[in-house]
Amino acid sequence: MKQPFLYFCLAILPIFSCRQKPAGAKTEQLLKYKEEISLLSAKQPNKTNADSIVQAWKQYNINPIVLADTDLNTKTKYNLGKMFARKSPDSSKMFLQQGLDLVEPGNKFLEIKANLYNGMGNLANAEPSEHQANYYYNKAAMIVLSDTTLTLKPMAKAIILLAAAQSNKSLQQYSLALKMNLAALKLMPQLPPNITNQQRVLTQLISLIYTANFPRKNVETYLAKLEKLQATYPDDFNPRFLYDSKLLYFDKASNVDSVLKYSLLNAEIDEQIYGQNPTEPTAAGNIYTTYTNIVTNYVKAKNYPDAARYLKKANEVFKQSGRLLEYEDLIRGGEASSSYYAAIGQKDKALQTATEVIALQKENYEIENTQAVAEMGALYQIQAKDNSIERLNEDIKLNTLKLERNKLTLVITALIILILLIVIFLFYSIYKQRKLKQEKENVQLQQQLLRTQMEPHFIFNTLSALQSFIRLDEKDEAIKYLNQFSRLLRSSLELSREKLVPLNQEIETLENYLSLQRMRYSNIFNFEINIPENEDLEMIMLPPMLIQPFVENSILHGINLSDKDGFVNVNFSIADQNLTVSITDSGKAISENIPQNHQSLSGIISKERLQLLGKERNQNAGITQNKTTTGGTVVSLNIPISQNESMGKY
Repeated sequence: MKQPFLYFCLAILPIFSCRQKPAGAKTEQLLKYKEEISLLSAKQPNKTNADSIVQAWKQYNINPIVLADTDLNTKTKYNLGKMFARKSPDSSKMFLQQGLDLVEPGNKFLEIKANLYNGMGNLANAEPSEHQANYYYNKAAMIVLSDTTLTLKPMAKAIILLAAAQSNKSLQQYSLALKMNLAALKLMPQLPPNITNQQRVLTQLISLIYTANFPRKNVETYLAKLEKLQATYPDDFNPRFLYDSKLLYFDKASNVDSVLKYSLLNAEIDEQIYGQNPTEPTAAGNIYTTYTNIVTNYVKAKNYPDAARYLKKANEVFKQSGRLLEYEDLIRGGEASSSYYAAIGQKDKALQTATEVIALQKENYEIENTQAVAEMGALYQIQAKDNSIERLNEDIKLNTLKLERNKLTLVITALIILILLIVIFLFYSIYKQRKLKQEKENVQLQQQLLRTQMEPHFIFNTLSALQSFIRLDEKDEAIKYLNQFSRLLRSSLELSREKLVPLNQEIETLENYLSLQRMRYSNIFNFEINIPENEDLEMIMLPPMLIQPFVENSILHGINLSDKDGFVNVNFSIADQNLTVSITDSGKAISENIPQNHQSLSGIISKERLQLLGKERNQNAGITQNKTTTGGTVVSLNIPISQNESMGKY
């Protein structure tokens, strides 16, 4: 039963097994590219190496192995976008968007996704598109805030959070701006103490607290940190940011003198920068705003001559660089001029300036409103796209879950069917084995029954011969015959309960029987037994007394009792687990032939035993009978044999 079950298991094994392909040259090349791209990402571009870095990224962008790997492909797109950010914003946006298209679905690749969102925010902020910039900045910041396991470096996290905080402040989303500024502040101890972000996070917090009217309990602490940074690293930090923070602090405290002090310090810095870059919008805006702020505070201090002097300076900047100024700068300048003219009694100029300010405000409002509507339309499309992607991702998740559930159902069903098949197969095997065992037992019982029929038959024939010796008063022959018969009978009794006997014992028994029969018939025939050479007869097993009945038939029906030249030859040969026994007799006169309808009882029994033996062993077993040229008969027995079997008992 074990062997069929083993075959069955081997047959179904391929269904539940798969072969894992070993990593080849392609995998090794991919690992090599990962290392190269990591090293290239760490390189800082400058005037001498920028072009070569761009070319290297372009080569990776057409490499099929890199393009096939989402992580490497996205990093390549991001770095190309970063390289083109200043000289070609459109190309930069294209590469960044391609990177987002690769990683935006799903919750993987969060680090590169945050960088891509921040890059898109920077591009939108430069257009300017404040709402789009705010959208991307917040998406980047939310990744940083929501995932504490993010492997981004502290510097990258701080840059993302500070950009989002500044964007939220400009759109009056003050609570969100505060949350992101405070998160960035917690990262500062992990950064070098003399980098710009150490100063930036403090100035942004101070500006936000005053703009949003948040509680000012920590402002003094932030100002103290700013002063310490400026004093410790004077060459690394621009003092103007400290002065701006001081201005806000003293302005809220209505300390005009201190405000003027730091405004004048700012003016010295701004004049120097503006003198070097008069066409730079930031430089023009800063100096113009500083002058108008000084005008306003001199008016508050009722120092009208100094107010007039700085108003004149502001107007000179307006004449030279007015086209570079923002609406907010112009409106702040107009308000300062109007307050000055009103303070010195020039009401007409004050009214005229105020009217111009109102016109600027209206114009600015219309432009901002138009721009905001356009931005919101574009932002709506972006959000619609994102929502579509999210819905698609949800659909993919649902379909994946359904597929997994269907696969699980299919696997469970297949396992149930397989278990049922195994159970059915086992029951069938058990049933078949029991049936075979029962048939084998029936065969053995029939063999035993036939043998029990053989033993009385053999004894009857022997006693008949002994009776003839006694009747003829041949006492010596009778005693000799009886002595040999006792040895034969003892041998027969010893093997009578054995299922199988060694061939050498069977031959010995057969030899005793032929000797008895020769004595019975007054030595009128000779016999010869030929055994196979180079065979271990003790290791060859066969049923006992299977050959004797056919030898008996040869004596009774194949030897002429009136001719003393009769013979019986028994030849044994072994091949392929089969024993062939050829019994050849000398022949008998026709007149002495037995009737055709006569059948030897012992021969019939032996034939049945042979048939049962063949059925039991599932091997060929049978009898063939042929005439010789001299008139004798050759009976050939084909008997299945066993080797190295211990003899069983009935």
